[in-house]
Amino acid sequence: MSRRLLALLAVLASAPAFAAGLDVTVEIPRIDASEYHRPYVAIWIEKPDQSVAANLSVWYMQKDTSEGKGTKWLADLRQWWRRSGRDQTFPIDGVTGATRPVGQHQLSFDAAKAPLSTLPPGKYGLVVEAAREVGGRELIRIPFDWPAAQKQNLQAKGEHELGVVKLDLNP
Repeated sequence: MSRRLLALLAVLASAPAFAAGLDVTVEIPRIDASEYHRPYVAIWIEKPDQSVAANLSVWYMQKDTSEGKGTKWLADLRQWWRRSGRDQTFPIDGVTGATRPVGQHQLSFDAAKAPLSTLPPGKYGLVVEAAREVGGRELIRIPFDWPAAQKQNLQAKGEHELGVVKLDLNP
């Protein structure tokens, strides 16, 4: 009997845990430029009227430099800045962080915790905006329904400042 119990526990412990929520993967592509700067990135959920339902993450230069405070350049994330950014006090606890290097960056959000726990059922869009000094600006939208009725894997690909953006919804 104890062997069966141990086997059952081993199977349960090795099985992947799929908590209700959403996972976001943002790819920062390698760009060959003589003067490369990491992009500022804002990730949020928007309502059908394009107002902000929830800020998920904002990556910007955390330290002050001779050019000024890192927050000074957040306005270059134009869509996010107009809809939410200019009304914020920085840093935003649990949302803001440092810029990220080239590569894939994963974020996970639990449906039982803020900001998803207060998100009413409906149609939304995941928005990822990137802006880079001496570079370009890009915005990607991925529409989705919340809460997810079934597991979904959605994605969109940027052209310059963003690579593949993935949205994995877990019921």
